[in-house]
Amino acid sequence: MWRRIRGPLAQSAVVKSVLVWLITAYFKFVYLTNPRLKESADPQAIVGEDDPFIVTFWHGQHLMGPFICPKGLELVAMFSRSADAELNARVAEKLGLVTVRGSGGRGSRSKPEKGGARALLTLKNALKKGQSASMIADIAHGKAREAGEGIILLAKLSGRPIIPVAYAFSRNHVLEKSWDKTAIPLPFGRSIIVRGDNVWVDADADDTQLEEKRMELTRQLNDATARAYAALEKAK
Repeated sequence: MWRRIRGPLAQSAVVKSVLVWLITAYFKFVYLTNPRLKESADPQAIVGEDDPFIVTFWHGQHLMGPFICPKGLELVAMFSRSADAELNARVAEKLGLVTVRGSGGRGSRSKPEKGGARALLTLKNALKKGQSASMIADIAHGKAREAGEGIILLAKLSGRPIIPVAYAFSRNHVLEKSWDKTAIPLPFGRSIIVRGDNVWVDADADDTQLEEKRMELTRQLNDATARAYAALEKAK
């Protein structure tokens, strides 16, 4: 949607503010009209002995991500620096998240790209202070449904667990031409949150172990997503 807006209109602060307000209002309406299935995970239950944590989900499910945040928890979330992400970040801020900008995976494991390195450092410092963090697992315009290296590096540097989460809705409009097949949730359906097993990364993990953890996170998220949509299908 954002890429279709071109020229001066796209640069208008007023237009951006109106879009942010409208999108935020729409997502709130969707949230209120999509009650969760009884077997859904409770966002409040995420808070516990593993605080602070790094919560993650796939691109394409990220639009409703702020509603996964437990009430009363300050969550610091990473967004890329693209025009699409700018709009998403402002909506997330309206929904109560603190945002930082950077990439989730380009660059080497030891030297992530400069903007991403700054954002990872900000998230690491937030985790050190006891705040939890959120980061989309797959890399924007990369390979969908495959975890990037950035989130694994963050877990290694911070010593905090990654919590894989799938947030699915029974009624969606899928953007088939988008790289991640973004599913825009529609009102008046059902929803479910499915949590995977925590992924921990040792501070002394080498490149081989980091790759194993990246693949483990990919499996956890894909499994959670499959279980979420299976439950919604069964509930029809």
